[in-house]
Amino acid sequence: MSKLYSKRIPFIDYIAIALGAAIMAIGFGVFLVDAKVVPGGVSGLSMAFYYLTGGTVPIGLMIWVFNVPLYIWGVKELGKQFGIRTFYGLTLNSFFIDLFRGDIPGFRFIRLQDTETIMHLRQYDFLFLIIIGAALIGVGLGIVFKFRGSTAGTDIVAAIMQKKFGIKPGTAIMIIDFFVISVAGLMIEFKDLAGERSAMTLTLYAFFLLFVSSRFVDAIIDGFDYARTAYIISDKPEKIAEAIMDELSRGATALKGRGLYKNIEREIIVTVVTLKELGKLIHLIKDIDPDAFVTVHNVHEVLGEGFRKRI
Repeated sequence: MSKLYSKRIPFIDYIAIALGAAIMAIGFGVFLVDAKVVPGGVSGLSMAFYYLTGGTVPIGLMIWVFNVPLYIWGVKELGKQFGIRTFYGLTLNSFFIDLFRGDIPGFRFIRLQDTETIMHLRQYDFLFLIIIGAALIGVGLGIVFKFRGSTAGTDIVAAIMQKKFGIKPGTAIMIIDFFVISVAGLMIEFKDLAGERSAMTLTLYAFFLLFVSSRFVDAIIDGFDYARTAYIISDKPEKIAEAIMDELSRGATALKGRGLYKNIEREIIVTVVTLKELGKLIHLIKDIDPDAFVTVHNVHEVLGEGFRKRI
């Protein structure tokens, strides 16, 4: 059973991360770039420079170029947790953006952003266009996170800011996104790219986009509950508890229990993790004890250090 898990699940993970990256790319490259509604993070910063340079460099390539130094910085500052899955995710996301926009030689016939449906939405139903783009970004990113992937960017900067300055990741991401969207709005105004909509209007759409996409990330990872409680019964409770604290930086509690079938007393490990961390938790447990018995329960609200309050 453990061999099946170790050999098949990573393969499925990479397929899922690729699917998530492709969905994100459609939402970003097809729906948002030509609408000039800028998301936060590195993608938004790349979009701002894309406008500033008149689109001379494909935007997917620009996102990749911006992300690679951040990826190297993240590995240096935070260790190998930003490993191959992150590089794989950010590379595929950048590739798919340019592929769907027809910016890759040999695939210039694709150009999904120029299809009749997208152009009609851009002209006559702009709000719906933004909602669809936000939903696709949120769904895609949720899939990437669920299968323990990442597209780098803001996640790395937020983690480093937390390590160096003690700033909470959520606060750091909010600051970065606010800065990026504001800069992009200024560039759109400076280059007079707003068209029939003002730069301020596009900026407000961008903030709306952030809210919608973040809700979809939470929902697609696993419903509308943002955390899980795991009860772990194992013959190696100390090693599992140590891995939870060291690898996930989460607390764990040992409860005394007794198995009635064999009448054996043992410790039951209880821990609470975010949805993004659940896949890694299961992976850690299976690596340490493939025969561990684990139950996972929905958590609607967590009050305490390391968890955001339910809105």
